[in-house]
Amino acid sequence: MSSLKNIRKLTLTAMITALTALTSSFVFIPVGAAKIFPVQHLANVMTAVMLGPAYALAQAFTVSLLRNMAGTGSIFAFPGSMIGALLSAYLYKKTRNITFAALGEVLGTGLLGALACYPLALLFLGEKVALFGVLPAFMLSSVTGAAIAFILLKIFLKNSYLEGKIYENSINNRRL
Repeated sequence: MSSLKNIRKLTLTAMITALTALTSSFVFIPVGAAKIFPVQHLANVMTAVMLGPAYALAQAFTVSLLRNMAGTGSIFAFPGSMIGALLSAYLYKKTRNITFAALGEVLGTGLLGALACYPLALLFLGEKVALFGVLPAFMLSSVTGAAIAFILLKIFLKNSYLEGKIYENSINNRRL
């Protein structure tokens, strides 16, 4: 039964990854060299809450890779989304609270991810853009995506069928 659960989690991760990568070609806001993509942050929080840290990190990396290969993302997608997904999943796992999962995405991507991108931005964009361009862009994108994920998760929990599925796939087989 455990392998069937892992296959379900992997399948759900692949579906979220595919939808996120697909929407990256038409749902983004260009800000300098970065492309703000709130759907990535939505996916990070959803995957973090429903599937856990490993799946959230894998989803963030794979979407970043696909977006870069398709030309719809930038090099900044890697550190930003991956740090956000990991912190979101970690805080959710420790607190069992979707508010902290959303907050983890905002802090992980909006602050820590932006700081991790600073050397890259400095190299490619120059000092002024690196300092004032990356942090606000990442913060805006992560707040928007995390807020949408928070609202969707709250709605899903009101639906008894979806609540059961989220419970079934949750990282510790527990209610959100």
